Amino acid sequence: MKILKYLFFLILIFIIGASIYIATKKSDFVVERTRTFHAPQELVYSEVNDYTTWRNWLPWAKSSGDMIIEYGEKTSGEGGSFSWRSDEIGEGDMKTIKANPYSEILQQLRIKTSLGQSVSEVYWEFEKQKDSTLITWGMRGEQSFMEKLAFIFHDQSVAEMMSPKFEEGLDNLENQIREKMQSYSINVDGITQHSGGYYMYMATASRITQVQDKIEAIFSDVNTYMEENSIERSGKPFVLYNQWNENQGTAIYSAGYFTPAQIITPEDSPILSGFLPAQRVLKTTLKGDYSNLKEAWAAAYTYIDENGLIVDEESQAFEVYLTGPNDNANPAKWVTQLYIPLQPEDTQEND
Repeated sequence: MKILKYLFFLILIFIIGASIYIATKKSDFVVERTRTFHAPQELVYSEVNDYTTWRNWLPWAKSSGDMIIEYGEKTSGEGGSFSWRSDEIGEGDMKTIKANPYSEILQQLRIKTSLGQSVSEVYWEFEKQKDSTLITWGMRGEQSFMEKLAFIFHDQSVAEMMSPKFEEGLDNLENQIREKMQSYSINVDGITQHSGGYYMYMATASRITQVQDKIEAIFSDVNTYMEENSIERSGKPFVLYNQWNENQGTAIYSAGYFTPAQIITPEDSPILSGFLPAQRVLKTTLKGDYSNLKEAWAAAYTYIDENGLIVDEESQAFEVYLTGPNDNANPAKWVTQLYIPLQPEDTQEND
């Protein structure tokens, strides 16, 4: 009996000692990973801010075969939420506590397991770096006594176990954003009549590879001039290609905005006024990044060749930017219309 008594006390002492040891172990943890995405800050933020996209890139959602997701009344911004349940990974919910466009998001994560319920804080930071975004994804919290007890028998800490999942999640998120940015469509709409009109513009010349960067600056200068002089704009910005030399890789072009009437500018003004006549044109629409413009122009000229149309060499082709970076951060949503002037129908018939 004495042996059993001593054994009982030894076991009791061990349990008390182990409990004290576990209780005094560090309970707080932080998991954090950083990555640079070649994507606009607004687009990356919006993808994370909307919980309906998480099913496509969250590692646990992609790996679980039985996860059932339910969304709250809001799925983005402060108050946005979603919950899940799964026999494989348990159940839980997440709610957005703070959303500061387009720089940070703070969320509360609750997970229910056999060890009880744990509450953690998930945070996101988005930092603009030219045409890229530095994204930070982190989670911090405290382990309960039972969780610390469970991890006594693990070779890895919480942070070490979670880090690979965070890396996988960022990989998935980056791939999803890249796919969305790269999607595009080209449609040759056919022959139409463009009404033309007066316009304000600046002309310049550059390497073909510099055109997109140059025209953004020109649009800004022309727009500022028109606002300062109370000149009304009519329609979206456009670019008129005065000369395009593929062999030399150079272009001469004018960029600006249409106006309801003719505007006379001072002789020393860098902003000029021009007139585009009404004309018969072939219209093509590109929905997607400007990097696909070359393919859109090729599709338009192929249509002209295949349908026996004749380009009016005395007139210049032009682009109208219906939707661009200032309207939507996702390049896949940009809409550009291409117009190629054609000879009048009676001229083509005579030819």
